[in-house]
Amino acid sequence: MAVSPNSTQGESRRVHVREVGPRDGFQNEPETVPTAEKIRLIDALGRAGFKRIEVASFVRADVIPQLADGVEVLHGINVPEDVDRMVLVPNSKGLDNALRERAYFEEAAVFVSASQTHNKRNINRTVEETMADVRTMAPRILAEDLKLCAVVATSFGCPFEGKVQMERVLDLAEQFAEAGATEIGFGDTTGMCNPAYASRFFAAALERLPGVEVTAHFHNTRGQGLANAYAALEAGCTSFESSFGELGGCPVPAGSTGNIATEDLVSMFEEMGVDTGLDLGKVIEAAREAQATLGRKLTSHSIVAGPVIWAPSV
Repeated sequence: MAVSPNSTQGESRRVHVREVGPRDGFQNEPETVPTAEKIRLIDALGRAGFKRIEVASFVRADVIPQLADGVEVLHGINVPEDVDRMVLVPNSKGLDNALRERAYFEEAAVFVSASQTHNKRNINRTVEETMADVRTMAPRILAEDLKLCAVVATSFGCPFEGKVQMERVLDLAEQFAEAGATEIGFGDTTGMCNPAYASRFFAAALERLPGVEVTAHFHNTRGQGLANAYAALEAGCTSFESSFGELGGCPVPAGSTGNIATEDLVSMFEEMGVDTGLDLGKVIEAAREAQATLGRKLTSHSIVAGPVIWAPSV
């Protein structure tokens, strides 16, 4: 891998990036992206080298109509065989529906908000009710030889309750691990994290969750997403989620803008000498295709600027 002249990294590092735009991104669009376009864009992401893509959600169609075509998308995509396809399951009913399509995905994600208020407004359940259902779902997921992933939303702050205690977040994460989750993601659902806290948090999470893949999921609502990702990396985190084109956000509450742009994250890592295993040019191309599909300018920097190209030394 070519390392830029600005890289100060003495030894090669490798990170894993899951693309979540097809689920987390498209669910927050005001209009529904046509199924054929979703399939085309996911296939483009598959060609960019992603090994993990979140492709669908088994939520009620009347709650998130933008994702009502999840089964059609799963059936229609044609990604390389080494790409793991993830689906999000909000509850046991959603899992029932997902398992009917077991042949079309390899990973299932369950989730809870660390904030009671956000959890109630998001899925109309208390945190305790959600975790009780997780303990019911987990053995069913594992029995299907699926990877069980878990997400703690509002890990870094809640728009309704304010500060969320780190101990509460890590306690929920430990409950997920006890249920059998081998990956746990921590979501900055409305972009309330800062780099100093990200550094402390991920150092603590990695210490508390030995043997678990700890994943950082940052939003760029207040412009600190990439700085938070860098802080998490320096704390030892090597697993990240992001969304091409900086698509996404949280529908609860309004105004919470998108995830960090995958192409911007990959560009930063590659310029630092951190290997992502991705073809940055193809990631940018997929983001530009998403921009054309949506018919509006997206907020990713790399869509405009493209990758950094280093001139030969004179």
